[in-house]
This record gives sequence, C-alpha cells and structure tokens, in this order.
Amino acid sequence: MRVMETSVIPYFIALVFALAGLVKGVIGLGLPTIAVALLSLAMNPAEAAALLIVPSLVTNLWQSAGPHLAALLKRLWPMFAGIFGGTWIGAGLLAGGSTMAVIAGLGAALVVYAALGLLAARFRVPAHAERWLAPPIGGVTGLVTGATGIFVIPAVPYLQALGLERNALVQALGLSFTVSTVALGAGLLGAGLFDAKAAGASLLALVPALLGMAFGQWLRGRVSERVFRRCFFLGLLALGAHLFLSAIV
Repeated sequence: MRVMETSVIPYFIALVFALAGLVKGVIGLGLPTIAVALLSLAMNPAEAAALLIVPSLVTNLWQSAGPHLAALLKRLWPMFAGIFGGTWIGAGLLAGGSTMAVIAGLGAALVVYAALGLLAARFRVPAHAERWLAPPIGGVTGLVTGATGIFVIPAVPYLQALGLERNALVQALGLSFTVSTVALGAGLLGAGLFDAKAAGASLLALVPALLGMAFGQWLRGRVSERVFRRCFFLGLLALGAHLFLSAIV
C-alpha cells in the first residue's frame, strides 16, 4: 500500500487533513472517514488512525459544544458506553491484525456507508426501543471503529433515526465521534501505537484540518449541500471499492 516517496508523505498528509476538514466544515461529518481512508493508500491503517486522534478530538469537541449537551448525554450514554467498550476490544484487531484484512474491512465499511448515503436511507427508531437498541449499536460501532478507524457504522444511521432536531443531531454526532476518538486513542496507546512521535505528528495534522474546516464552513452557504453530499458519498464508494478490491485481489 505504500506507493509514494517518503518525502512526499508529509505533504500528502496535510492535503488529506485539509480536504477532510473541508468536508466536515460543509456537512458536519467525514473527517475521520476521509482521513483514514485516504491515508491508508500510503501507510498502515493503524498509523493512519494514530494520526487522526488529535484533529478528530479537537474538531469533534468543537462540534459537541452546544445547548443540548446535558440532554444528549443523558439520552445517549448507553450507546456511548457501548462505543467505548467495543472500540477498546476492536483496537487489538487494528493494531495486531493482518494489514490486508484491516484494509478490506475498511473498504467494506466505506462501501456500506456510501451506499446508505446515496440511497438516502431513512430509518426510524421508536422511543421505547432505544433502551435495548442503544448498547448493541454502540458496541458494533466500537468494534468497527477499533478494527478499521471508521466511526460511522452503524452509529450515524442510528442517530439520524432518532428524529433529533438538526442542531441536536449535529451535536450528537460530535459527541459520538468524540467518544470514538478517545476510545480509539486509548486502544492505540495501550497497543504502543500512539507514542510521543505519533502524538506530535497528529498535533501537526490539526493545523490543515482546522484550516480546511474553516474554509468548509465559509463554503457551506455557497454550495448546494445536497450536491456536495452526493459527490462525497460517490467518492467514498469509489475509494471503498478500491481499498476492498486491492486487499483481496
């Protein structure tokens, strides 16, 4: 998977995080997904996930702030607990599993997520089902996060199915991604993959991510979000298919 010169990789990392931040600035998600997927073209997925920790944590803490914080924590904590536990378990797969198997899993997760986005799939979770559904949703999300570095399946479709008001949904997504980031960072730290050198590189990646996010927020009111989302999901579909096929062929 390492297909570029070592001297080019720092510029590639900066470009990836700027692009990922731009997408997050426009539609409120996508930074971890894009960053891990694109970086995996040039490095081990575990290394890509380690680079992600600081930019993801800072941008998602930013997104998590808001008036619905207490209510969302009270409502969603069972899912967040599941995410943390599942990620801690799954991080061992990312750290110690076969690189090709991890890349295949990453590609498959991207294809599923992109397909759901392109189909504009809409689900509804009745209030009485949340109590028993939230923990396994969190656990599965955590396992996928720990194994691939992708935070979105099935947490994002589940949160969208709760019927939250738009601003509350954006805040809930930020909280979910924050928990996933903290849990992934803890798992990678425990596996010895998030040391001082990785933390420093991740901190440097924060700069292009914030610049991209600021530009994306400026761009949000100047482009069609519907068209932008469609392009985003088409790109993820192509990238996921490429990663999956490159790992199994």
